[in-house]
Amino acid sequence: MLYPVRVRYPDSGGLTAEGRARREAVRLQAAELFAQDVAVPEIAKRLRVSHNAVYVWRRRWLTDGEAGLVSKGPSGTDCRLSPEQLDRLAAVLQEGPAAHGYIEDQRWTLARVADLIARLFRVQYTLRGVSMLLHRMGFSPQMPAHRPVERDEEAIATWRQEVWRQAKG
Repeated sequence: MLYPVRVRYPDSGGLTAEGRARREAVRLQAAELFAQDVAVPEIAKRLRVSHNAVYVWRRRWLTDGEAGLVSKGPSGTDCRLSPEQLDRLAAVLQEGPAAHGYIEDQRWTLARVADLIARLFRVQYTLRGVSMLLHRMGFSPQMPAHRPVERDEEAIATWRQEVWRQAKG
């Protein structure tokens, strides 16, 4: 079951543009050291990275030069929805399932969200794709507290004051 709640890190723990730039700078430092014929263990020690990472970088540097060490950007596939569509989807999810015909319970499931995306944007997603999309958008799966739609807080308070006292004795 899926309950839309914004999480603190919508990028799923992936690197930001600044983080990618920092890592690229380290790789380019390694390229300078490769050109000076510094040994791999020494490069790893200086840059505080693993020996394996340096070996991989050296192989790429030997094949493609510094261009082989440049960041390729964020990983993963591109989203099939535009930023405007993602904003609209987030707003629609906040309206709740009942607003879109799912009145039997108040939970968004992956199947319901996939159906909603297909109806709104005419784009098909698998359940796994919906899960990754929602995670990328900052939603996390959670179980909501089950409360009846017709819950009457005043009647409950009255019952607690009158009936419950008598039942307790």
